Amino acid sequence: MRRAPVAAIALALLLAVAASGCGSGGTSGAARKPVVLATTTSTEDSGILEEFVKRFEAENPSYKIKPIAVGSGAALFMGSNGDADIMLTHEPKAEKDFVAQGNAESQFKLMHNGFVIVGPASDPAHIKGLKDGAAAMKAIAASGAGFLSRGDASGTNAMEMTLWERAGVNPAGQPWYYESGQGMGETLRIADEKRVYTITDQATYIVMSPYLKLKMMVEGDPKMRNQYTVTIVNPKKFPRVNNKGALAFAKYLKEPTTRKFIQQYGWDRYKQHLFYPD
Repeated sequence: MRRAPVAAIALALLLAVAASGCGSGGTSGAARKPVVLATTTSTEDSGILEEFVKRFEAENPSYKIKPIAVGSGAALFMGSNGDADIMLTHEPKAEKDFVAQGNAESQFKLMHNGFVIVGPASDPAHIKGLKDGAAAMKAIAASGAGFLSRGDASGTNAMEMTLWERAGVNPAGQPWYYESGQGMGETLRIADEKRVYTITDQATYIVMSPYLKLKMMVEGDPKMRNQYTVTIVNPKKFPRVNNKGALAFAKYLKEPTTRKFIQQYGWDRYKQHLFYPD
């Protein structure tokens, strides 16, 4: 588990996007205009992103969604450079800053669930059943038990940093603290292999739990709400963006049928709600 150069990863992603020319998306006469959707890896790992894309394209054959799943910080960075048309992220502070900088045409809350802390069944920090995420993080630090951070400026990483701050702990440089520099699914796999704690969104853990030994330790802290927000990039500031396509996708996400789909997503298979519509 190495410490990843987050800035280098984000830069590489942006260069790849720029090289593909996917930020323009407004070329007239295209049979299927690409709509660049920058989003978080948890929407991809939970499977709901694929469903959103498939359902939208079936209803709107003139558009094609081009999803790019990265951390929320990288997704918002793409939008701030006009390299995305619309974003689905879960980093409230960064989203607020994005709007304050004049980068957004509009923004709305789409859905939510919760962040949870998972860890090895042996639970060396004795946190299972706690309802206070910060107290759990403090216990992990005090025990010296391993903790794996995404370390990627994602919404999950932002929540983790908030919990450390509330716990009065600075984990940087500690021998028990690691960074994956990976998305949520891969971070869960690494934490499972190394038998260490990590923080994750509820949906990704539920979907992956049949393949993991990691157990649910902390859930239900109201301060660990995981809010997903849709932001449409401002076409006045970034004329290249496919604003028409972004608005069409946003309209689809607001439809009652989409809200019903979000409410029911995953229930048949997992008997749990993965997301709740807003």
